[in-house]
Amino acid sequence: MSDGDLQIRKYEFKRAIQEIAEQRGRGTELISLYVPPDKQIYDVIQYLREEYSTSSNIKSKSTRKNVLAAIESIMSRLKYYKSPPSNGLVFFVGHVATRGDQTEMFTKIIEPPDPIQTFMYKCDSVFHLEQLRVQLENKEIYGLIVIDRKEATIGFLNGTSIDVVSNEQSLVPSKHHQGGQSSRRYERLIEIAAHEFFKKIGEIANNAFMPKIREMKAVFIGGPGATKEYFLEKEYLRPEIKKKMADPFDIGYTDETGLRELVEKASGTIKDMQISREKDLMDRFMLEISKVNGGLGIYGESAVVKGLQEKKVDLVLISEGLNKYRLLYQCPSCGNEIELHKEKDEPVNCPKCSTPMVLKEKEDLVDYLFKLAEASGAKVELISEESEEGKLLKKAFGGLAAILRYVSDSPAVN
Repeated sequence: MSDGDLQIRKYEFKRAIQEIAEQRGRGTELISLYVPPDKQIYDVIQYLREEYSTSSNIKSKSTRKNVLAAIESIMSRLKYYKSPPSNGLVFFVGHVATRGDQTEMFTKIIEPPDPIQTFMYKCDSVFHLEQLRVQLENKEIYGLIVIDRKEATIGFLNGTSIDVVSNEQSLVPSKHHQGGQSSRRYERLIEIAAHEFFKKIGEIANNAFMPKIREMKAVFIGGPGATKEYFLEKEYLRPEIKKKMADPFDIGYTDETGLRELVEKASGTIKDMQISREKDLMDRFMLEISKVNGGLGIYGESAVVKGLQEKKVDLVLISEGLNKYRLLYQCPSCGNEIELHKEKDEPVNCPKCSTPMVLKEKEDLVDYLFKLAEASGAKVELISEESEEGKLLKKAFGGLAAILRYVSDSPAVN
């Protein structure tokens, strides 16, 4: 499977979970069914038959009717499977609330990116997504420590998001003006205070990192001066964490700013880090649009779509937060067609004759952009919303930008 295919599958999985999470039932009418890959289809159908029999006793006529219809729908679809796919199956079926007092049958079947671990059947007013949300979590995890004698901050790099676990200020004196015996006594007190501070930081780091030690790819430590090396040499950190420890980095800060500086320094040595890739991509784009002649950078939906259609685009940068659809409307009176990119379908009147238009096509905008890119040979990169670069792409450039193969005569923005 190509990198582009993996990206679109990840995006579609995330959008599917968002769509499912928005659904609401009028009663306990929504069925969530998780089927692990080692579960026999026959056993699942037998389980559903028993649930069907139990649900026949539901007092509410409408709830009973809707639950039975959902179970029947799942059983009919299961008959097409000899066995579950390699990662299992998840069914979300039930009557969801629409406008007014109306409901409609909602059906979503998902083959998850990772194997389902536990068989589960739940009937509720919402769909249960706990097992799938776990699979959405970024598996590119790094531990972060920035430290000196005055302050230390512990955190995680989750994909492109820097999460602070704890920021601690020390009570270690920095200087003293005592002489003779007093000088040696104060030095001992300073060393004792430093030891207690390092011990505290070690405990916080151990408690934070050990539950995720298997998932963490590495642990990075940084800070000004030699404190970080001293902290590593002593027994403040668990051996399992030390095995994951990369070489220390010299940085100027030990607060949250220091964590960002540490990540930036570390990303220079580990180029496959997601946050590093996204920074490099956005830096390349920003360099182009900052050129006097406009460079090869374009942004905005109209400009990027036009560039893809004309096969001028080399690279497309798409924010994962670009939750829009490509909507194609047609006027039943004059036949006029218009294309809009919006978050949802809304009534539209024909700009020519003011007649209410009919929705002819509805497609996820990101899916549409991937198709255009594939047809033109352009590369696509999805940029997360959590990183600084991802926030910049979404807020400043509308979540969509591109780098051209050659200079275009078309404007850079829509």
